[in-house]
Amino acid sequence: MLGGAMIYVAVAVGALVVLAVARLVWRYTIAIVDGSSMEPTLWAGDRLLVRRCPLTKLRRGDIVVVRESPSPDVSVQQGPSLYRLLVKRAVAVAGDPLPPVLREGEGVVPQGAILILGDNPYERRDSRRYGYVRDEQVVGRAVRRLGE
Repeated sequence: MLGGAMIYVAVAVGALVVLAVARLVWRYTIAIVDGSSMEPTLWAGDRLLVRRCPLTKLRRGDIVVVRESPSPDVSVQQGPSLYRLLVKRAVAVAGDPLPPVLREGEGVVPQGAILILGDNPYERRDSRRYGYVRDEQVVGRAVRRLGE
């Protein structure tokens, strides 16, 4: 009788471990920095632990990972797997005034959007090129650099 109960306990513990690992894998992902846009803060090849979160959880100054807006020459039939991930800094969130580098008159960032910039002012794969980043583009916020 005791042996049968131990088997049920072992199965239950195993199921809980599998569920915990699945939740952890869903909540976090790893992104690799590609290019020089975040230098000197991050360098090409740096790996980041990224916590998946919605746009509403991001704050000004966070390093964020977003899906790049597709270029006009990428057809929709090619699918979402061709999206490139961008690692940038959130410079303005909903309600913030537009930063001077992006300002074309007065205004504020609308609800459901953020503005991103790289730390390297010469790289332009950011809001200077794409404009606002919307919630569906957000992967998450970088939690830490890996492998140091």
